[in-house]
Amino acid sequence: MPYRLAVDIGGTFTDVVLEGPDRLRTHKVLTTSRAPEQGVLDGVRLILNEAGIGLAEIAVFIHGTTLATNAVIERRGALTALLGTQGFRDILEIGTESRFDQYDLTIQKPEPLVPRRLRFTVPERVDALGAIRLPLDEDAVRALVPVLQAAGVESLAVAYLHAYANPTHEQRTLAILAEAAPTLRVTLASDVCPEIREFERTSTAVANAYVQPLMESYLGRMNTALAAEGYRGVIYMVTSSGGLTTLEAARRFPVRLIESGPAGGAIFASRVAAQSGEEHILSFDMGGTTAKICLIHGGEPGRSRTFEVDRSARFLKGSGLPLRIPVVEMVEIGAGGGSIAGLDGMNRVIVGPQSASSNPGPACYGRGGTRPTVTDADLVLGLLDADRFAGGTMVLDPAAARLALGRDVGQGLGMDADMAAYAVHEVICENMASAARVHAVERGAIARDHTIVAFGGAAPLHAARVAERIGVRRVIVPPQAGVGSAIGFLAAPVSYELVRSRRMRLDTFDAAGAAAMLDEMTVAARAVVMPGALGVPVRERRAAFIRYVGQGHEISIPLLEEWPEPTALRARFETAYAALFARFIPGAAIEVLSWSVLVTTDIVRPGIVPPPPPAPAPAPVDTRQMFDGRTGQHVPVPVYDRATMPAGARLPGPAIIIEHETTTYVSARYDVHVDGAGCLVMEQRP
Repeated sequence: MPYRLAVDIGGTFTDVVLEGPDRLRTHKVLTTSRAPEQGVLDGVRLILNEAGIGLAEIAVFIHGTTLATNAVIERRGALTALLGTQGFRDILEIGTESRFDQYDLTIQKPEPLVPRRLRFTVPERVDALGAIRLPLDEDAVRALVPVLQAAGVESLAVAYLHAYANPTHEQRTLAILAEAAPTLRVTLASDVCPEIREFERTSTAVANAYVQPLMESYLGRMNTALAAEGYRGVIYMVTSSGGLTTLEAARRFPVRLIESGPAGGAIFASRVAAQSGEEHILSFDMGGTTAKICLIHGGEPGRSRTFEVDRSARFLKGSGLPLRIPVVEMVEIGAGGGSIAGLDGMNRVIVGPQSASSNPGPACYGRGGTRPTVTDADLVLGLLDADRFAGGTMVLDPAAARLALGRDVGQGLGMDADMAAYAVHEVICENMASAARVHAVERGAIARDHTIVAFGGAAPLHAARVAERIGVRRVIVPPQAGVGSAIGFLAAPVSYELVRSRRMRLDTFDAAGAAAMLDEMTVAARAVVMPGALGVPVRERRAAFIRYVGQGHEISIPLLEEWPEPTALRARFETAYAALFARFIPGAAIEVLSWSVLVTTDIVRPGIVPPPPPAPAPAPVDTRQMFDGRTGQHVPVPVYDRATMPAGARLPGPAIIIEHETTTYVSARYDVHVDGAGCLVMEQRP
């Protein structure tokens, strides 16, 4: 078995996992935000030295990152302009003309990535069927070049009306700009998102243009640095849909990397669910900056074609920037170990979404940070060991944490530092529990009917309290939970999905045209997948997005045959529609709006691991004084080393279980045992 490396860059920590023939090695280092590749190389060198091998011996390098996401949220992307059809300059402002909170008179939408002064239009017009109504004014395109150059524009998104039906004008614009302004990066909406719905397509193209220079520069530096270190293997990037793609595809469409890290976490949780025989999983991934929650049913995470980034209202759909890309469906909130705590204007404790990140970091890091964070609160409560944080690579400062909490939280409420830390811990746990409830309800599920799989550096520390608040009776903390997303990367398939809009009514269906288009999409998807598949067999999955004529949205129907047939499509659509809405409309006109093709290598899922025989519990390695805010007292809690806990061992809560990458807290309402796969399983007492 060849050596493989997986790296996940988070807002606070960079996780590195080395998979070899003998074992799995893991390491965490602080993210170097100004030059992320430096943190990656530092972590890679450490783990390779530990294994006693060189980078030349690594066959595969798999990389996921939140750099694109953070660039959008923090507005650190390139100076970007937008070129659209004359009369449609303000599509980013108008959106869908809906309000995510219709009763809020002071509603605040996220600022568009392109200011109005950098939005331009040219005369051209294509109708919804792809017919050219007004030819492109090529002179108007050329006249824009000096304007863009004078403004210092680095990247341009081109999004013409109905270009998904006929991209000729966008492609001609690209050719003109390539000749007149060869250094300008240009994103065509018809390449990034060839789908109907003008606002979502334009927003996706703008986001791609906004992050492309940043990601292209970073990926280029990373590739060069790895080559200089002797790496000669294959590089894969993780996409938001949980698949792997080539470096070239990632450079061209970096918007598909927006949720790459969390997608790896969903894959990791799915494998844990398969080993445990769990059908209904609530994946809980909490790192240093954000917390991600995803429902997994039947071993498969939910998937979507639309994702919102930078929501101005935490739980409200429509309050963010829409991206129309294949994505693992989840909710993400600013709740991590580095989330900053304080008081609002009404003297209420608030935590996040702002994060101290890795630089300067929480007050206890001793790197210049002075504001209190969740990590500071956990340290003061006694949940963390100041001398063993991040596997002993960092020594925390409890005095600095107490000072920050007492000053920014406790002083305004008349609390000491201990009670202030307890308040912060309770608020952050309630924030995550609320996000889980909302995410489940939006998908017609009940959160308490699921088993939580907790991973990420901070999730095992908070999972028991979050589970108590939701009403979940069972929590699983898998081995190497602190680097779960990076481990998930190693199980991701090489895949690529294309979606294209072409409307067809079933009563006037063009089966030959549909088949030809799907074959063309298959060729394009295979061109991305095959270089990275390295001879591994691939499979293809096709689908049609169908609705009743006049409806606003559609549902996905799998295509089971190569040649789409309208009678079969109607039958499958009516069955799926009745499953969702309890009835269908006999004889009503039906249309296909869009088509998709997914080309992917197979995922090998693990089987159920049988329960082990009972084994004696190990003796605690320490006892830690932990503050209980409900009684206002410090109570002794035994500390166990996970490495000494055999399969079948069982312990009562409360307990603290330490390991290299994270710490698990078992509250007094749970007992914990080790299952056959090495997972810590917390079960609520009757």
